[in-house]
Amino acid sequence: MTSAKPHVGAPVGPFSFPHVDGSSTITVGEPKDRWTMVFVYRGKHCPRCKKFLNKLNAALDAWVSVLDVVVVSADTKEKALADKEEFGWNFDLCYGMTEAQMRSLGLYVSEPLSEAETTGLFAEPGAFGIRPDGTLMLVDISNGPAARPDLEELLDGMTFNIEKNRPERGTA
Repeated sequence: MTSAKPHVGAPVGPFSFPHVDGSSTITVGEPKDRWTMVFVYRGKHCPRCKKFLNKLNAALDAWVSVLDVVVVSADTKEKALADKEEFGWNFDLCYGMTEAQMRSLGLYVSEPLSEAETTGLFAEPGAFGIRPDGTLMLVDISNGPAARPDLEELLDGMTFNIEKNRPERGTA
C-alpha cells in the first residue's frame, strides 16, 4: 500500500510526537514563530540513518540558527534513547511515529525483513520543511535508506527560501 504525496502549501498535521526527554511532546504543523525541518529516520536498526543523523548533529548549530529541527522515527522510547545516548545527539529526538502519521506525510512504509532488523512497520526517510503558519513548503522522501538529501545543500536552500520568502514549488 502506498500513500498519496503530501501537498506543498497545505497544512501539515498537526502531528504530536513524544520527546525522548520524557517530559515533553513536540507538535509540528501548528502555527509558531519559526520554520521547522522534520527529519524522519528508519530507526535504531539502520546504520545509514546513524551516519546521516551524525552529520546533522555535527552541523546542528548552523541548522538551529535558521529553523527548528525535529527528528522522529517509529522506534520505541528505549530504542531512540539508546541511540541518543550512544551518539550524543543534541537535536530534538522523538519516537513513536504511527503508521497513520507516516502515511499522512506520504512516506514509504516498510515491513521489517526480520526481527533482527525491527519488529514493526517503520517509515523510510523523509525531510519536511514547514513554514511558521504550519503549511508544508518542502518535501524530500525516499523509499530506502540510501537516498538522502545533502544536508549542506538543503540548509543553503532552506535559508534562501526563508530569507526570500519563496513560494512552494511543484504545485502544478
